Parts: sequence; structure tokens; C-alpha cells
Amino acid sequence: MPIQSKNNKEQMSFEAAFKELSGIVLAFEKSELDLEKGLELFKRAITLAEVCKQRLDEVENKVVAKKKQFSDFSR
Repeated sequence: MPIQSKNNKEQMSFEAAFKELSGIVLAFEKSELDLEKGLELFKRAITLAEVCKQRLDEVENKVVAKKKQFSDFSR
């Protein structure tokens, strides 16, 4: 199941997820959150971290495939 952005039905890019995640980290660093808002942001941060990992995994798989393709080509 693709992870979707909060405001639309498209998949989030790595950059968008990372930017939102960074904002959540700043909010926690300021320590100005009540318990409920903190829990809500924590759950969102976990989702965003999953998006980032998924996008990085996708890129890694593409790099590995290209390296294999190049390796096969150079033989």
C-alpha cells in the first residue's frame, strides 16, 4: 500500500517526506507540544520515516540494477 501525503492522494516524494519530518523534529526540539499533539506528530513521523526508507530502497534497487547491467555489459 503506497503511503500518501496528508493533503493529497499522490505518493509523497522523498524530499516532501523529509521536509515534513524535519519540521516535526523541530517541533519536538522546541518542546512546546502537549501530550496529544506530541503523539499525533510521533505517529506522523513514523509514517514519514517509512516513506523516506521506501524511497531510498527504491533508488538503491535501481542503482544495484544499473551496476549489474553495466557489469554484464563490460564482460
